[in-house]
Amino acid sequence: MNIKRIVAFLAIVVIVFASIGITSPSLVKNMRLGLDLKGGFEILYVAEPIEAGKPVTSDSLKQTATSLENRANQLGIAEPEITTEGNDRIRVRLAGVSNEEEVRKVISKPAELSFRGPDGTKEMVGSDFVEGAAKVGFDQTTNQPIISIEVKDKEKFKNVTTKLLNQPLAIYLDETQLSAPVVRQVLTDGKATISGSYTYEEAKKLADTINLGALPLKLTEKYVQSVGATLGQLSLQETVKAGLIGSALILIFMLVLYRIPGVVASISIITYAWSLLVVFDWIHAALTLPGIAAFILGIGMAVDANIITYERIKEEIRSGKSILSSLRAGSKHSFRTIMDANITNIIAGFVLYYIGNGAVRGFALINMLSIVLSILTNVFLARLLIHLLVRGNLFKKPGYFGVKEAEIREL
Repeated sequence: MNIKRIVAFLAIVVIVFASIGITSPSLVKNMRLGLDLKGGFEILYVAEPIEAGKPVTSDSLKQTATSLENRANQLGIAEPEITTEGNDRIRVRLAGVSNEEEVRKVISKPAELSFRGPDGTKEMVGSDFVEGAAKVGFDQTTNQPIISIEVKDKEKFKNVTTKLLNQPLAIYLDETQLSAPVVRQVLTDGKATISGSYTYEEAKKLADTINLGALPLKLTEKYVQSVGATLGQLSLQETVKAGLIGSALILIFMLVLYRIPGVVASISIITYAWSLLVVFDWIHAALTLPGIAAFILGIGMAVDANIITYERIKEEIRSGKSILSSLRAGSKHSFRTIMDANITNIIAGFVLYYIGNGAVRGFALINMLSIVLSILTNVFLARLLIHLLVRGNLFKKPGYFGVKEAEIREL
């Protein structure tokens, strides 16, 4: 018996399970739940310009999505999910919302850019500015970024700057203050510059916001899905229960049919499930029912990889080869089959992610992540562990690998 390899095997297993035991409570506690598990609602908006004939640009769509996110944050909604889709659509997912009707009314109002005096009076709005005229430049004296702007009505701008001379003219998007430049002189030509302690990125963002303020978008609900908190909680409980029962049956099946390789498979599958939760936590992903479906599918792929490898090893043992030779040959011959299947699934996942939206994209992303982690844990980690056991010379009999002596053919 090779003590060093057995000790190495045990050390890896102890480290893995210790990591799982230490981190799992915090992973479960920090897990974000989607609205189908937590309760809430999802809305798909179609965006169109308020002014007829104006286009819906990619920038205007993104700015409107940002405005919706700011509104959701101001309403105290935790972790809103707001994404743009296609050329004119915005999908909003808000979990844990009880006053749905009120939130829907507030969140779908067109985004409003306004310039306000110290008393909060709206002196100018986004449509007062020449569309696309706001640009970022640099002050020749300080080399600091500045924003040049231009208004449509010069007389109105002159009156505003006269009224607020040496006072701040704050820039707001909805109720969020973006900047508060001070009026330094009366402006009669309809042009002005905004200066301050801006980085280039901050100045560019402010210029884009002013440009888009002249092109507010109207949002129309195309699709609404609402899930009650009680129904979401019930879905989570039933899903977790089914997942635990199914996983337990799979592990028992692997242990009974494959013996020592089944032990290794069980370790690698548990490691795979834990590592996927770690990735969920790192990328701050929300767990949804489609995500859980992809998670379970990943476990199936992981089990499949182990079965392909171990059945091939059993065939090599039945042919009369030694355990070590069977392990090498079985691992080598099964690797290509496993990789072909996984790569095919990853390609399918890319296609789903590219052409899909909403829940389909979530399923595709989790599916691709689960396949990559499955390859790392159920191919490379599992092979490392079983090689250590076989080279440790502790399990030499074919019965340890699920092969009866009567099944072995003499070479």
